[in-house]
Amino acid sequence: MTTRVPFGSTGLQVSPVSFGTWQLSPRFWGPQSEDVAIAAMKAAFDLGINFYDTADAYGDGLAETVLGRFVAQVPRDEVIITTKVVHHFNEDATRYPDLSPENLRTRCDIQLKRLGVDTIDVYLLHSFDPLTPIQSVTNTLNELRQAGKIRHYGVSNFNVEQHRAMRTAGSYEVTQPPYSLLERGIEEDLLPYCESENVGVMVYSPMHKGLLTGKYDGSETFSDFREHHADFKGERFRAICAAVQSLQPLAEKYGISLYQLILAATLEHPAVQVAIVGIKTAEQIREAAAVMGQRIERPDCFAIRQALTLAPARIQDASGGRK
Repeated sequence: MTTRVPFGSTGLQVSPVSFGTWQLSPRFWGPQSEDVAIAAMKAAFDLGINFYDTADAYGDGLAETVLGRFVAQVPRDEVIITTKVVHHFNEDATRYPDLSPENLRTRCDIQLKRLGVDTIDVYLLHSFDPLTPIQSVTNTLNELRQAGKIRHYGVSNFNVEQHRAMRTAGSYEVTQPPYSLLERGIEEDLLPYCESENVGVMVYSPMHKGLLTGKYDGSETFSDFREHHADFKGERFRAICAAVQSLQPLAEKYGISLYQLILAATLEHPAVQVAIVGIKTAEQIREAAAVMGQRIERPDCFAIRQALTLAPARIQDASGGRK
């Protein structure tokens, strides 16, 4: 049975698992096969996933282009597309934040063309631009919506005060923050605010860049951007991997994988309607899609949280607070 959840106040009915496309950023993840990615997108659609996330920053437009190739193969009214905007792109490939009216209009038209659609369902500001007045940004988004180029708009990577400020100016119905059971800081402020205001929440990196998938034992090395990430090196990496592996009995209790256990537990937070998963193959999306509708009992949710909190905390204490 197809699983759908109401997405904040947007009126959209979305799958609780969203297909993310950040992996189509060669700068972070290395080259990926476009055909394999499109096959995974199609597999997601066949499995009941209707929510796809991208951004113009992912591969400098590559991810949007590849997603557009997929969208052309399925009924447009059966997929919901989120994309993001913030940068002004220079000819020499440098970029800087620019949410000015002129750049917003220009980028939106380019993104529509890449995606091959007339309307973007959810348009997000990818990060805060301190040099453009809030009302100016909002007026332009309202203009784009009135023109039929976007349906809903929101923010990504904004803290609670930035989001609150934006909402004084306009109808910012969606937020997309980083969140995992390893890093739960937004539970203190942003998530309660969004729950009270009925803001649609779609979290990214719920598997903490793959660290919570259960496929690592702490001995691995990385050639992508994770090579320089503190959580993927040394004793901290080994401790987190051991904590994840310690949850295997719980996964067996539910008859699911460690990946599925942690993803399902992430979606148990009442403010989190959607988790964006980074997918490279059809096999990976089949595992993720199977989580939709899976419930994890409250005591087990807290057991998972405790395991993922204590392991890195011990390493931090032993190193005098350093990671």
